[in-house]
Amino acid sequence: MKVIQEKLPASQVRLDIEIPPEMSTQAYEKTLKEFARNVNIPGFRKGKVPRQILIQRLGPARIKAAVLEDLIEDSLKQAIAQESVEAIGQFELRSSFEDLVGAFQPGAALTFSAAVDTPPDATVKQYKGLTVQAEEIVYDPKQVDDVLKDYQQKTATLVPIDDRPAQTGDVALVDFDGKLAEPDENGEAIPIPGGSATDFQIDLEEGRFIEGFIDGVVGMTPGETKAVEASFPDSYPQEDVAGKAAIFDITLKELKERELPELDDDFAQDVSEFETLAELKESLETRFKEEAGQKTRANTHEALSKEMVEQIEVDLPETLVKREVDYMVTQTAMRLEQQGLDIKKFLTQELLEGMRSQSRPEALIRLKQTFALGEVAKQESISVESDELETKVDEFIDRYEDKTVDRDRVRQVLEEEALEEKVLDWLAENNTVELVPEGSLTEADDEGDGAGSDAAAAGDAATDDPSAEPATAADEAVVEVDAAEVSEDKE
Repeated sequence: MKVIQEKLPASQVRLDIEIPPEMSTQAYEKTLKEFARNVNIPGFRKGKVPRQILIQRLGPARIKAAVLEDLIEDSLKQAIAQESVEAIGQFELRSSFEDLVGAFQPGAALTFSAAVDTPPDATVKQYKGLTVQAEEIVYDPKQVDDVLKDYQQKTATLVPIDDRPAQTGDVALVDFDGKLAEPDENGEAIPIPGGSATDFQIDLEEGRFIEGFIDGVVGMTPGETKAVEASFPDSYPQEDVAGKAAIFDITLKELKERELPELDDDFAQDVSEFETLAELKESLETRFKEEAGQKTRANTHEALSKEMVEQIEVDLPETLVKREVDYMVTQTAMRLEQQGLDIKKFLTQELLEGMRSQSRPEALIRLKQTFALGEVAKQESISVESDELETKVDEFIDRYEDKTVDRDRVRQVLEEEALEEKVLDWLAENNTVELVPEGSLTEADDEGDGAGSDAAAAGDAATDDPSAEPATAADEAVVEVDAAEVSEDKE
């Protein structure tokens, strides 16, 4: 089979393929036999339809189109193997299919053109002698004090109060009934949906309720009833009350204050596995110092990654871009499902397309970063030891002993992550990293951020819990959420 190659932009290769006469004859005869076995034509049994009747009833164009669909795919596979083309993704037919149908004749040669994506060639302009800035996260002793205060609050004893008015920091038990400040057109008060409660316990701290409610309770005495003016914020989720003024009739039934435990060794034993307060403080200090170091290292890696994106020259094929976009949408879908959302109902086709469009710029950056770091690894012979990798795989799988885990997929992901870490550490050692105060770089970045999609924002909310560990790519190999499947359902 005659094949002519031509390199195209965006890492594509054009293939001009000449199908030999014998190949076109074989394909035509094969398709006719399949039609004869499967097509129902009145007056004839399956497989017994005369050849000319079959062609007449089906029409030459229909038969040729069916022949060409298989013939083009088969000849492309042969051409790719014959020419040792490292193709990725689906081919793109460059010739007009209608023209090919019109030109096709069994037993005659036929030439068509197609293009396939191939892995791109990447060149890193410079990866040594660079200077980048990264924010340094410094340990703050106040973090230890804050944790201890939080432990005190959680283990405090609530002591009843009846000899003074309510004040900030107390715990109040109240009955309340809320109505909008503005009556309806008949002058009747409008009850607030869900705006009434009995024996409702609330901490008298700023931000615990809508504006004005807490301030209204502060100063009341147990047994007192009072009308309190409050306001719903514009962003309140109930649209019928958002941004509106309200009046709450509040009765303070009980008042308690927190009696905090002493910060001593007994306290440390109650809230931790340590015997002394000094040991607990030392443990917290060590933890926060390690976290500060890890965040500084992460900021350094991020700064180096951004610089390497600027240094890479690569013509990315659309196949890889689409895969990366779909992967990012899948990550968002996973976070939404972990929040309890039914993603197949929530993610409409319109929203999915919006997510894909917004993900594309970041996908391009991530791909450039991957190719840049891969090129550095190749140039500097940086690799992950197999023993080290298998240990990581075993440790990961042990965490999911009750689930079915794709070990090969986990190994691949962990190897990619470990190699990326090694390359970034190497870059940090062989370039200049200027550490700057925390916030000095992120503030500038935030000014340029645009509004994200609702789905992405909802997904990001899943990481707001500081106690929750973010899902890694390896975790996603276990917990599978197929955004492509969602897309198919919507389409």
